[in-house]
Amino acid sequence: MELKSDKEIESLRISGRLAAELLNAVCAKAEAGITTKELDIVAAQWIKEHDARPAFLNYKGYPAHICVSINEEVVHGIPSPRKLKVGDIVGIDVGLFYNGWCGDTARTISIGKISQTAEKLLRASESSLNKSIEKAIVNNRLGDVSNAMQRVAEENGYHVVENYGGHGIGRAMHEDPHVPCLGRAGTGMRLNSGLVLALEVMVNVGCREVSHKPDGWTVLTADGSLSAHFEHMVAIRSTGTEVLTII
Repeated sequence: MELKSDKEIESLRISGRLAAELLNAVCAKAEAGITTKELDIVAAQWIKEHDARPAFLNYKGYPAHICVSINEEVVHGIPSPRKLKVGDIVGIDVGLFYNGWCGDTARTISIGKISQTAEKLLRASESSLNKSIEKAIVNNRLGDVSNAMQRVAEENGYHVVENYGGHGIGRAMHEDPHVPCLGRAGTGMRLNSGLVLALEVMVNVGCREVSHKPDGWTVLTADGSLSAHFEHMVAIRSTGTEVLTII
């Protein structure tokens, strides 16, 4: 696990902001009738125009620039000719490298009018992430962060996914430590100044168990229920925790 200097955090601030701008650009194009492959093309062009390089493309063989996960798809949905339709909820996860530093962020959005169940899920999932960020402070434990995610989800009658989570981030997209979506408060490693994390929450309306599509990437809820995914990069510092993926 690597603690980052002020200069390194400044570099991550730049890459994080670019990732946030990329996510906004893709979300702005996500409307009924567009294909998820067309969203990937939007992302590819944006990354190229901003002198960055994709973090996801060819990562362990992943074949696209972004992940687009619809309804019961939890994460890692591969862009395809599938068209978005009114009522869908769509998780969009983006990543890039700029000057050697990674930016990674995600959110789940609605396509037109969605069900009350879906609306409640999105609100609860974003709140789950925000509560975990509040716990990501110097001298807290990693379990405090994970427990905050889990607690908010369960208070709303949902479950967090067990086998996926957030991670450290820096010159590599995935660094130590792994940050589970569930945990016990007061346990785990102590959080120190200079630690930069990509905090991710994946919340399912139904069970926490998942399955996979034959493509080897797309993660699905085991019971076919809706799922939402939110992610922010944060830098933990003695002066306070900074969210790096907010514009």
